[in-house]
Amino acid sequence: MPRFFIDQPLRAGSTCALPEDSAHHAVHVLRVRAGDDITLFNGRGGEFRGRVAAIDRLRVTLDVLAHDPVERESPLQVCLVQGVSSGERMEFTIRKAVELGVAEIRPVLAAGSVARPKGERAASRQAHWQRIAVSACEQCGRNRVPVVHALSEVGEFRAEGDGVRILLSPFAELPFSKAVGKAQSSFLIAAGPEAGFAAQEERSFVDQGFVPARLGPRVLRTETAALAALAALAALRGDF
Repeated sequence: MPRFFIDQPLRAGSTCALPEDSAHHAVHVLRVRAGDDITLFNGRGGEFRGRVAAIDRLRVTLDVLAHDPVERESPLQVCLVQGVSSGERMEFTIRKAVELGVAEIRPVLAAGSVARPKGERAASRQAHWQRIAVSACEQCGRNRVPVVHALSEVGEFRAEGDGVRILLSPFAELPFSKAVGKAQSSFLIAAGPEAGFAAQEERSFVDQGFVPARLGPRVLRTETAALAALAALAALRGDF
């Protein structure tokens, strides 16, 4: 059943219209028709059964039916601090991190980041990545949309919260499974860009309480490392 995110209050018995980009996807890709059943969510909790009431070109009107309080969130609160990688690598990382249950994503510009958007381009990238997070939630069934925060330099990043802080490093001696521990449910995972974090950047993370840990004996690509850590964390402490 198609799922659509609508960023507005929803109420059973009301009607609403899909945003234009979602309507285009619904009509031209998913081929929805009047009378089709769909699912709606707005990130405020649970989801709504819905039905396509009418389609007029790219205006898709929906009837909002019953609310279902179902949630599919991970029992862990994981913030991914991701060194910005180029193009499709960053998009892939964000999409799959959302599928794996990450709670928020903080993109940071590292010395080794190939892509270095600034100003309006940085704001445009953030908005694009947030749309990818929404799309991933539509696909995987999550009803809470993780926030993709504004870009910052590694030197400007300040960790928040009391969770376990892990810096992914292929040169660390501590295995990731040991760094995770046994009691915590809140985590900050820092993963570098294509060339990894520079030594000074790693020291900045360590000064903020991040513990370097390795994901096995092999050097993983940037789009692999964060996702491997999230999957391992879900297997060790989450809902796998």
